[in-house]
Amino acid sequence: MASHVITQWNPEDKRFWDSSGRGVAQRNLWLSIPALTLAFAVWMVWSVVVVNLPAVGFKYSTNQLFWLAALPALCGATLRIFYSFAVPIFGGRRWTAISTATLLLPALGIGFAVQKPDTPYEVMVVLALLCGFGGGNFASSMANISFFFPKAQKGYALGMNAGLGNLGVSIVQFVVPLVITAGVFGAIGGQPAMVTKAGQTSPMWLQNAGFIWVPFILASAVAAWFGMNDLAEAKASFADQAVIFKRKHNWLMCWLYLGTFGSFIGYSAGFPLLIKSQFPGINALQYAWLGPLVGALVRPLGGWLSDKLGGARVTFWNFIVMAGGVFAVLQFLPHGGQGGNFTGFLISFMCLFAASGIGNGSTFRMIPVIFLTERQRAAEGQGTAAKEQAVKDANKEAAAVLGFSSAIGAYGGFFIPKSYGTSIAMTGSPDGALYAFIFFYATCIAMTWWHYSRKNAQMPC
Repeated sequence: MASHVITQWNPEDKRFWDSSGRGVAQRNLWLSIPALTLAFAVWMVWSVVVVNLPAVGFKYSTNQLFWLAALPALCGATLRIFYSFAVPIFGGRRWTAISTATLLLPALGIGFAVQKPDTPYEVMVVLALLCGFGGGNFASSMANISFFFPKAQKGYALGMNAGLGNLGVSIVQFVVPLVITAGVFGAIGGQPAMVTKAGQTSPMWLQNAGFIWVPFILASAVAAWFGMNDLAEAKASFADQAVIFKRKHNWLMCWLYLGTFGSFIGYSAGFPLLIKSQFPGINALQYAWLGPLVGALVRPLGGWLSDKLGGARVTFWNFIVMAGGVFAVLQFLPHGGQGGNFTGFLISFMCLFAASGIGNGSTFRMIPVIFLTERQRAAEGQGTAAKEQAVKDANKEAAAVLGFSSAIGAYGGFFIPKSYGTSIAMTGSPDGALYAFIFFYATCIAMTWWHYSRKNAQMPC
């Protein structure tokens, strides 16, 4: 629909921004946020479903259950690579509506499949892979929103979009255990399975873990289609965007975002399992949703602080806090099956989640500034037309880097819990994995300082 296509868009022009740009940008942002929240919820729904499959009659091995939980992260991270380039090709409105609607496939599929304990494992694998659509949506969503806001407000906008979108992780871990205990959809939702725990038999509607999202996905997809906009100036082919693979700062920011978002999604996936393995007397599901909630809520703060103080400065100190947080976790873990302090462990992890959230906001604030500065430097002395083209090129490159770096960062959702498992299998404790995380954060501290935050850095941002 032509009426949804905006042909002239210049948010850096204060007069344009104040007269009409701000309202359009805010509308697109607030329609994007619920779509992204639902995407994260569908992406992470298996973290709760797999825990309950044995109770409703599925005879899968522990290893098979692990893969069902891990596959959405792997698939979502990989899809982000392709979704990174989708918005300039298809348009932000179209792609947001379509990509949100695709979430219906895993949501409905899970709802029907879990009602039949004889469902082949291969079908469940396909459904787990389809949940990766939710993970992929983040890359396109962030790329789209980055086009709408001026440089001075990109930190706020990207922080709000991602932070409230990330809430989907906490929401799914909080909501699903509630809705599977009630016949929310009545007769049309199917019959419950009878589950026996501690000698007590009760009904479980595990299908609601998928069905509960369906009406919200439909509403969000329709709202995006009719309420959002496509920007004509954001159009670009894959070849136009592929220039980012030649940009050094693309790869540097991928590394830093692996340290922030990779930590957030990896700690979210591995937190319940780590609690269960190290503190077996604690009900892990009572605390699993707290970390993702903290990390998601503070992400906008990371963007806001970066708008005020500079993204590089916030990122530099943030990685120092994260390294300290992991060291604190090590002090509160039991060793040799003895000792340990769960309260200290929990507080340390809440600090880690908070730092990962702030770092998510600060690194995503750095990217647009870096690429705008780089393109403007290249256009110096070449006239007004060259300067205007530099801004357009910078926006397209930054959007592609936002998406691509989010793809690399998402692999943390697999590698962090896998590192815990490998370390425990080899040494009997997760200490080895945690020391490796500290070393990784040290590389991020050094990289941020040298390239971005030190005096006379090559690209201060």
